[in-house]
Amino acid sequence: MFVDQVKVYVKGGDGGNGMVAYRREKFVPKGGPAGGDGGDGANVVFEVDEGLRTLMDFRYQRHFKAPRGEHGRPKSQHGRNAKDMIVKVPPGTVVKDDDTGEVIADLVRHGERAVIAKGGRGGRGNTRFATPRNPAPEIAENGEPGQERYIVMELKVLADVGLVGFPSVGKSTLLSIISSARPKIAEYHFTTIVPNLGVVETEDGRSFVMADLPGLIEGAHQGAGLGIQFLRHIERTRVIVHVIDMGSVEGRDPYEDFLTINNELKEYNLRLTERPMIIAANKMDMPNAEENLAKFKEQLQEDIPVFPISAATNEGIRELLFAIADTLEKTPEFPLNYESEEDDETINRVVYKHEKADVDFVITRDPDGAFVLSGERIEKLFKMTDFTRDESVRRFSRQMRGMGVDEALRERGAKDGDIVRLLEFEFEFIE
Repeated sequence: MFVDQVKVYVKGGDGGNGMVAYRREKFVPKGGPAGGDGGDGANVVFEVDEGLRTLMDFRYQRHFKAPRGEHGRPKSQHGRNAKDMIVKVPPGTVVKDDDTGEVIADLVRHGERAVIAKGGRGGRGNTRFATPRNPAPEIAENGEPGQERYIVMELKVLADVGLVGFPSVGKSTLLSIISSARPKIAEYHFTTIVPNLGVVETEDGRSFVMADLPGLIEGAHQGAGLGIQFLRHIERTRVIVHVIDMGSVEGRDPYEDFLTINNELKEYNLRLTERPMIIAANKMDMPNAEENLAKFKEQLQEDIPVFPISAATNEGIRELLFAIADTLEKTPEFPLNYESEEDDETINRVVYKHEKADVDFVITRDPDGAFVLSGERIEKLFKMTDFTRDESVRRFSRQMRGMGVDEALRERGAKDGDIVRLLEFEFEFIE
């Protein structure tokens, strides 16, 4: 099964907890604090493996949780850092954040890596909190929580040339005779239901990768047929070969076919119109093909090269391959993300929203009247606080006061004895 889009959950490893310990050894008076720091949690790292071709493995494993760091030890020993979790992905994988739509990574080359979810840092042991005023602190931090997110993985096949056209115009047949690929060929529509890749070599030794994509029909960019499912694979191609049934075997007008498919490419992604196109006028061995070709050239307004071919008899194939190879030599790669004035404005808006959302805390009310504290920073502080020790609790209270939580609660009308919630924890507001 060809799988080219999946949604998975990833979580970086939590940091190890810091330790509260003291040095108690003979002949060492006033040994002092000796609690070590926790180790850092592991990152979730995606690595390109050229041996993979689909995202099939992610259909069966949708959760990736990296290991946490080791806890701190006595005698000021640092906990071991966790080893990164390496997840193999096929070349051509684009990773996006499911909530924001932000592109996290575009992985193309073999061995290329990207950190998808960062691990948390280890919590500090009580050695770190020793001061002249408090030489024996009872404070240690819990490890920082690892980053967690839902991501969408899209596979966009790495092909130099993409074959597009209506169903049953001969795309699979053409690929089968010019490469070693063996796509399914039959006399019915949508025989090709997955992209097929083939390596093509010309007589003068030049080679390129060609992709036979499932047939497009009118409305493909809106989900009709199989088009919307596989149009993304055209985005990486450098040259588009438009295969047209010049024999009108199914009674369609070749020029109307050309306009329809071009409109689908434009509606899906306007950038696709920037790629050079070559027209392969297929089925020239059929009756009336010559007349249709002459009429097609008269109607064609764009300056696009047209090569009459017959995939059944190999007529014109040599000239078509040379033309494709020549076009590839002078066509640069097209990056997936273009930078324009509109794109820059979009990026600025995203950054602005991110900064605006990065607030220390937010106060809301539950139906029972309780005040609810939320926010990334305050929740992280809460998770990193060891509530089994009074000194750590007092430190957390001072941190909240320094962030302005007490004053904000008073402004919202909190009174002595009101319930305040933070994650799963409840406490009373005291004046």
